[in-house]
Amino acid sequence: MIDGLVVVDKEPDWTSHDVVARLRGVFGQRRIGHAGTLDPAATGVLLVGLGRVTRLMRYLQETTKTYTGRVVFGIATDSLDADGTEVARAEMPVTREQVVAAALDFTGTIEQVPPMVSALKVGGRRLHELAREGVEVERAPRTVRIDALSVDEFTPGPFPEAVISVVCSSGTYIRSLAADLGARLGGPAHLAALRRTAVGSFTEQEARPIDAIAADPSAAVLGPAEALRDLDRLIADPATAGPIAHGSRLAGDALGAVGPGPFAVVDGDGSLLAVYERRGEILKPSVVLATEVAG
Repeated sequence: MIDGLVVVDKEPDWTSHDVVARLRGVFGQRRIGHAGTLDPAATGVLLVGLGRVTRLMRYLQETTKTYTGRVVFGIATDSLDADGTEVARAEMPVTREQVVAAALDFTGTIEQVPPMVSALKVGGRRLHELAREGVEVERAPRTVRIDALSVDEFTPGPFPEAVISVVCSSGTYIRSLAADLGARLGGPAHLAALRRTAVGSFTEQEARPIDAIAADPSAAVLGPAEALRDLDRLIADPATAGPIAHGSRLAGDALGAVGPGPFAVVDGDGSLLAVYERRGEILKPSVVLATEVAG
């Protein structure tokens, strides 16, 4: 079994589940999972864990995401994106300056209502399943964070378009952001296209299309330690590596730990031993891979 991370450049019309299913065949193993679902129409960076790295995916899921999207003003759809049915149309000749000014209002911590076509569960059912049945339920707003929102390109007209770049927290819905941006400007809007250009430090430059991965699977795999390269790293000496392998708790300042963590703990060779998190005055293991990965 291979333990590692694959940075996929997802193509349009593939679901995230489709990608996982294909890679199960490519790598010949069942234990595969992804972090951060991408809608079928969206493209870009999708992180896929192999083997025991699937236990680490939540640390990748929770990291910052970067997107490029195209927003069309004056037209609304029932899905908030181009895959939906048009439900409103009204000429909306806003200017680039107006869009830029409105975008500033969305930076920082904001509240978002998840779209009905999302994978979020309400009452045990995924919203997109309910939406397909024509059922709409009330969704509680969620707090998300927009670190940056810029207007990179703008095409004026009665139904103007803007290409935006967004750096945001996990759980942010860009289609909702597009619709909310239109509402702030006094009209409808939808997300016409979306590409995820980065998840944490994993960018589209190192992402590979499925066919390229299938052509040379081993070249596409990053090791467990590299998978957690965005976490604070602690290096364990030989005397400490043994207790870590057995999931022992450590003193809060062990291995020079500073801050809340989580911490990727590696040995002198750079192999991932465990992930530790601070709990009060101690460091407690969240995931221990030492005995599994070392071989």
